[in-house]
Amino acid sequence: MLEVRDLKKYFLLNNNQKLWAVNGVSFKVQKNEALGIVGESGCGKSTLGRLILRLIEPGSGQVFFEGNEITGISRRELRPKRRMMQMVFQNPFASFNPKIQIGKSLSEVCKYYGESREKIDRLLDDTSLSSDLLNRWPRELSGGQLQRLAIVRALISEPSLLVADEPLASLDVSVQAQLINLLEDIRKTRAMTMIFISHDMNVVEYFCDRAAVMYMGVIMELIPASKLCGALHPYTKSLRAAAPRLDVFKGDAQTETPSPAITGETPNPRLQVSGCPFAPRCPDAKPECADALPELREVSDGHWVRCRGL
Repeated sequence: MLEVRDLKKYFLLNNNQKLWAVNGVSFKVQKNEALGIVGESGCGKSTLGRLILRLIEPGSGQVFFEGNEITGISRRELRPKRRMMQMVFQNPFASFNPKIQIGKSLSEVCKYYGESREKIDRLLDDTSLSSDLLNRWPRELSGGQLQRLAIVRALISEPSLLVADEPLASLDVSVQAQLINLLEDIRKTRAMTMIFISHDMNVVEYFCDRAAVMYMGVIMELIPASKLCGALHPYTKSLRAAAPRLDVFKGDAQTETPSPAITGETPNPRLQVSGCPFAPRCPDAKPECADALPELREVSDGHWVRCRGL
């Protein structure tokens, strides 16, 4: 369904320095699969999602969607393919025009893709929303309602790929649970492929089939989500240890060995790190880790790690 090859992107600052956001990312996503992209804030995961859909133009690399390269074609040639690739943005208050009522915003999408007005009513019913919301302004709705409407808007064109950029951020826990169940239902009933961007390891472990752990624009570990408890990279283990866990309140003994907290400062993103970008903060770092960026190698079936110490 989707293949990303050596995707890179930097942003040029005022002093002509390059801010590296994505630095050589490669992976494949199968049809109907949910791939979680997880990492600290600023690791490049949201930029990667926008690069995949060419909302941001990549500096180099290739993106293949359904076997066809979409990075080497013009915007005009890309336009017919866009209906099959949609995105749910992190901030629903910023993704809706505050000067247009919800109904008009969704009707414009229907008109663009040649869909009927009844399509909106069906999607509202599927997402447990009332049609009364169509006469409301974005400022009159809650974050949970707007995020559901953003999902409705993305589904109007019946896409085969949905990129969800931290759709649960800034929402309370009860609304997060409703939205994750909604996305799970959409994925199963519509046989949709998803890229799920998040900073919550627990949600990625629950919702996704695989997880790509990013740090400083690089994938450090690519692992089946069900095996995150057996992650090998020191960064992944530290992220997992930092995530809130309900089982810490149980009386039975823990089955996982606690990982040390991440210490030290993140490397300067304005500079391309020659070695492993996590080496300055890694408790298991060796002198050779600073020499060159390790290759992402397969250590077991479907489990890839970028680390010299493994």
